[in-house]
Amino acid sequence: MARPASCGEVRISAQQARNLQLAVQGLLTPPRARATRARLLATIARMRLLQIDTINVVARSPYLVLFSRLGHYEPHWLDEALARGKIFECWAHEACFVAMSDYALHRGQFDARARHWAHQRAARMHREHRASMDKLLAHIRDNGAVKSSDFERKAAAQPGWWEWKDEKRWLEAWFALGELMIARRDNFQRVYDLTERVLAHAKIDATLLPAADTTREFMLGAVRALGITQARWINDYFRSRRKLKDADLDALVGGGELVRVTVRGWDKPGFVHRDNLPLLARAQRSALRATHTTLLSPFDPVVWDRERALAMFGFDYRLECYTPAHKRRFGYFTLPILHRGQLIGRLDAKAHRDDGVFEIKSIHLESGIEADDGLVAEVAAAIQACADWHAASRIVIRKSDPAAFAKRLRMAITSPSRAPPAGRSRPASETESPGGSSR
Repeated sequence: MARPASCGEVRISAQQARNLQLAVQGLLTPPRARATRARLLATIARMRLLQIDTINVVARSPYLVLFSRLGHYEPHWLDEALARGKIFECWAHEACFVAMSDYALHRGQFDARARHWAHQRAARMHREHRASMDKLLAHIRDNGAVKSSDFERKAAAQPGWWEWKDEKRWLEAWFALGELMIARRDNFQRVYDLTERVLAHAKIDATLLPAADTTREFMLGAVRALGITQARWINDYFRSRRKLKDADLDALVGGGELVRVTVRGWDKPGFVHRDNLPLLARAQRSALRATHTTLLSPFDPVVWDRERALAMFGFDYRLECYTPAHKRRFGYFTLPILHRGQLIGRLDAKAHRDDGVFEIKSIHLESGIEADDGLVAEVAAAIQACADWHAASRIVIRKSDPAAFAKRLRMAITSPSRAPPAGRSRPASETESPGGSSR
C-alpha cells in the first residue's frame, strides 16, 4: 500500500466528509439487496457497536438502527443472533450489542473502563451486598440461566425506570463485573448465565489481548467505523478513555494506519482509517452520491454524539424524552430525518401497534431546508416504509413546521400501507427499563 498523504495534501468538502461517513455506516444509499441474517450480522460488525435502549414508542433503538440500513427485515433475527452466540451484550458506548468476534477486545479493556458509571455502580453494589450477590451467582451456577422475573419482588413496586428489585440490581452488577453474560432475551428481557457457559456455547476464543493492544484497536476501530472523524470524537465511540488530541494520533499517521484530512469548514483535521482510503478517494472525486432517505434512531451512531452531529451535519440534536414535557421543543422521541446526505429535520412518532396506526405527532424541518417536491416524496416514502415495517395500516400526521409540510406529506402518502409478508413479526414491544442514553 502506498504511503498515505500528509496533512494538507488531502482536502475534501464538508459534504464529501458527510458522504464518506454515511458510506461507511451503511447509510449513503438505499439497501440494494434483500435483508438477510448474514447482512444483519455484517451491519453490526461494520458499526462495531449497536447501542441498546428499551424505549419503544417506535421500534426499540437497536431494531430501528438496523432498519435504517437494511430496510424491511425480521426483528427476531437480532434476538436469534444473540441466542446463537453470534453477538453479545456489553457496556461500551453504553449498553450495546457487539459481534462476538470482538469479545476478547472488549474484555481486555475491562480494567480501563473502571470509571464507566455502570462499572462504578456494580462495584459499589458488590461491596454493599457481597453475600447476597455471591448466593445469587451460586444459584445460577447450580441451576442455570435466570431472568429477573424469576424472583418475587419483596416490596411494593415504585414508579420509575430504575426501581428494580434486588435480584435485578445484583444480576446487572454481575453482568457489568463480567461474571455473567446475556445468554438470550425473552420478549426483550435479559436472560443471565455464567460467562463461561455463554462463551462455551458461542465457541469463542476468549484469550484476552494486552491492554496496550486493546487501546490501540479501539482508537483504530472507532475511526474505521466512523469513516472520518476528528481526534476529539474518537474515544466517545467506545467510551474507552479521555478525549484525544491531534498529536495523540501522530504515531498512527506516521505508521500508515491513519490519514489526516483537511475538511473545509472544520477547525480541526479529520482522520480516515487506511481501510477506508478507496472510499476517501471516491469522496474526493465526488463519486459518493447520497441517495438514501430514512428515519434514524436517537441512538444511531451518526447522531449519538451531539458535538459530532452538530459539527458534521449542522444538526443540533438532543433527545427530549428525559426532559419535562413543558420544556420539550420537538417532542418525546424525535427521530432525525436523513435525506440525501443531510439531516433535514426530526419527527416525533409513535407506533400504536394494537390499532395498526403509525402516528406522526409533529414533524419539524431544519431552518433553511427547502421542501421541494422530491424531498416531500422521499420523506413520505421513508415514513411509509417505517409504517409498513411496523405492520401499520394507517399513517396519521398531526402537525408540522412549516405548517404546510404536513398537508403535503399527507397528499404524498396516498397508497394504502402494504400488508406485511406472511409470518412477519412486528418489532418487539415488551417494556423494560432503559439500557442506554443519548446525550
